Amino acid sequence: MAANVTHVVEISKLSKTFGEGDSRVTALADVDVSISTGEVVGLIGPSGSGKSTLLNCIGCITEPDEGSISLVGQEIYGDGYKVGDLRRLRLETIGFIFQAHNLLPFLTAWENVALVCNLLGQGKKEAHARAMELLDYLDVSRRATAFPSQLSGGEAQRVAIARALANGPRIILADEPTAALDSERAGIAMDLLRRVSREQSAAVIVVSHDEKVFSRFDRMLHLRDGRLERTY
Repeated sequence: MAANVTHVVEISKLSKTFGEGDSRVTALADVDVSISTGEVVGLIGPSGSGKSTLLNCIGCITEPDEGSISLVGQEIYGDGYKVGDLRRLRLETIGFIFQAHNLLPFLTAWENVALVCNLLGQGKKEAHARAMELLDYLDVSRRATAFPSQLSGGEAQRVAIARALANGPRIILADEPTAALDSERAGIAMDLLRRVSREQSAAVIVVSHDEKVFSRFDRMLHLRDGRLERTY
């Protein structure tokens, strides 16, 4: 994929519906969005407005019905997927962060991060070094040998962010990443994502209802009934 593109996410006329007949629901309707390298963008709006559907379309998890998606300068979707191996695309280009940290309970902190490196084909020594580098970058390397059940909520979220960075993603998708954190830890987590976006040249897209972190967004995209109502 192109390395020096300004807009790492470009979406045009994106639409998605679920169900048929009377149960048909419009999740997205003609959504246009461009997101640049280094931006932290919030997707906000009421429940059912299409935020998670848009995030999942960008992440190539949910297939749209119409429109186009380009990631890092390459058209990914337009009248069908243009890429054969979506799993590889996600592995190499996108980092995912969730409300629940979703760390594997039987692996230590560093092993959870190194697993992504292993999937990319790195050997054990290289994967360990990368995992420790990221845990140190996020100031949680002292907990490298702890299992998820031994981590605090804030520590677990830092490890989850480290895991999301393990593949050097240009796009980071976060679904309610601060919902389970108190105000202080939520602010710290968002400040980390802002730092990551600048230093790692990544676009960070965050679905959130958490008003206490809205000030950390460069822009907010407000969705209602599947439509992009306003940007501010």
